[in-house]
Amino acid sequence: MTGFIARIVAWVGAAMILMRRWGPDNSTPAIGGAPIIPEARSQGIPTLKMPTARGWADGHKPTVAAGLKVNAFAKGLKHPRWMLVLPNGDVLTAEARFTPGGIKTPFDLAIYSTMKRAAAVGESPNRVTLMRDADGDGVAEVQETFLSGQNQPFGMVLLGNTLYLGNTDALMAFDYVPGATKIATPGRKVASFKGGGHWTRSLLPTADGRKLYVGVGSMSNIGEGGMDIEEGRAAIHEIDLETGAQRIFAGGLRNPVGLAWEPVTGALWTVVNERDGLGDETPPDYLTSVQDGGFYGWPYCYWGQTVDDRVPQDAAKVASAIKPDYALGGHTASLGLCWVPAGTLPGYGDGMVIGQHGSWNRSTLSGYRVVHVPFENGKPSGPPRDILTGFLSKDEKYSYGRPVGISIGPDGSLLVADDVGDVIWRVTGA
Repeated sequence: MTGFIARIVAWVGAAMILMRRWGPDNSTPAIGGAPIIPEARSQGIPTLKMPTARGWADGHKPTVAAGLKVNAFAKGLKHPRWMLVLPNGDVLTAEARFTPGGIKTPFDLAIYSTMKRAAAVGESPNRVTLMRDADGDGVAEVQETFLSGQNQPFGMVLLGNTLYLGNTDALMAFDYVPGATKIATPGRKVASFKGGGHWTRSLLPTADGRKLYVGVGSMSNIGEGGMDIEEGRAAIHEIDLETGAQRIFAGGLRNPVGLAWEPVTGALWTVVNERDGLGDETPPDYLTSVQDGGFYGWPYCYWGQTVDDRVPQDAAKVASAIKPDYALGGHTASLGLCWVPAGTLPGYGDGMVIGQHGSWNRSTLSGYRVVHVPFENGKPSGPPRDILTGFLSKDEKYSYGRPVGISIGPDGSLLVADDVGDVIWRVTGA
């Protein structure tokens, strides 16, 4: 047995001992505007648990809430993550996958092996696919490769006849011809980003189309590689498309993914994946409005001024940290975010719909669902309600799918990208 394998065996043995010692974390989910967040319990070896990816058998689909129905808008995709609905009703989906760097420690190997089994890592498709439902029956009969050869594409925005694409290392711009099923001309680089770590680059334009906001997650969990490599990370960037000027709009956001405008106040909102290694519900992922120049704690503290004592501290940063608006529970991996007005889905009022992908740092899994958070007067006004569940087997051994991006479809339905099931789901009234 090699020394490396011996270390793996030792790590697994230690992990089992710790799990037996601690047992499952049965904390009440930390959800809402005033969540009860358990005291941090630093995990020397973080809990590592993910279901094996199984996909959907014929006839099997997510469980939909009462009064709604769900069908597959498109199947046979390759790890669809994010969507954009074009003015002519075509739907684009960015297909990409996490591609980790070198394996340096036994834990790196353990997490890579676990994530590979869960279909969360591997060769990235690096493309955008166009889907067209020409006959209006709620199923896309056309699927074409719209863009290929990209670098972990994610967010997409169409402004005029320019399609902006958030690759992990750059914001790209492409000439778009209305009705075209592919882009064959090369793009131009608008802005650059550091790759590695949290790789998604979501995009959100201002109403006048002059600026784009870009979510850029951290390189690491808690800045353990030093803060120099985190420059420009864990932040939402603002890019002026006329001048090219780029600045940090808000920081201290470990991994801000989905971005959306709340129409009553005009505020920018995001969902953020918080840090690992402190317990099942500590700290919770969250939904929050984002203030210009605001700082939200990472890596020094969480949920306001709760200090993470694993991190070298900056007292001024801690004092300035803004408490998020709404907790979504620990390690739900809330990624997709879409403002959905009342009437879109029967029985659901104004609110944010969130795709909860599900994370690995829990003894009991969470997420693996699509939820609606109701809003009144520009703020969350109640507990989340399920829209889609059933992505995870009851024994938590298998995932049939994992929801990511959320969009309102061309026919007013709700579209959900499922990157394990390789499906775009369509939700409507029953």
